[in-house]
Amino acid sequence: EQAGIHSGDSACFIPPRSLSEAVLSEICRQTRILGSALSVRGLMNIQFAVQNETVYVLEVNPRASRTVPFTSKAIGFSLPKVAMRIMMGETIASLGLSGHRPRLLPYTAVKEAVFPFRRFQGADILLSPEMKSTGEVMGISSDFGGAFRDAQTGSGMHLPSSGDIFVSVSDRDKPAIVPIVRELSGLGFT
Repeated sequence: EQAGIHSGDSACFIPPRSLSEAVLSEICRQTRILGSALSVRGLMNIQFAVQNETVYVLEVNPRASRTVPFTSKAIGFSLPKVAMRIMMGETIASLGLSGHRPRLLPYTAVKEAVFPFRRFQGADILLSPEMKSTGEVMGISSDFGGAFRDAQTGSGMHLPSSGDIFVSVSDRDKPAIVPIVRELSGLGFT
């Protein structure tokens, strides 16, 4: 999500789709530096923002975040279990994880927030730094589109397959929205 949206309200997907290898390497580098400087043993929650291939650190917390269960399930590796063993005195090396790199996944996992807007008529639906979600769901598929669809369905969002669409964007976003609107038109939307 864009900076300024509470991380609990943000969608998330693994593996990353829009970050370059250079940005991913920089995120890993900054994570190692921050973890070492803060003497973190266990889990650490860092929120990064990326703009034009530049990585910014928004905040760092020496604790787990609500994304840890999603990440663990998505990668098939219990991060809390390993973190607890490290907090109890074991080392990354003793656990056989030195130099460990995430394996390539044959699927995409998408986490989507669940919002209570249907139950609370009149609630402000604009996302902000104040968390509004009441839960989260996960979709897994061999492709991003299928995982996204499943996550949306699980969160209570039923994506229409036909009908009218209304598009309103700022002038600066108009060039980027044209291909999307053309694609929706090609799918039969008016």
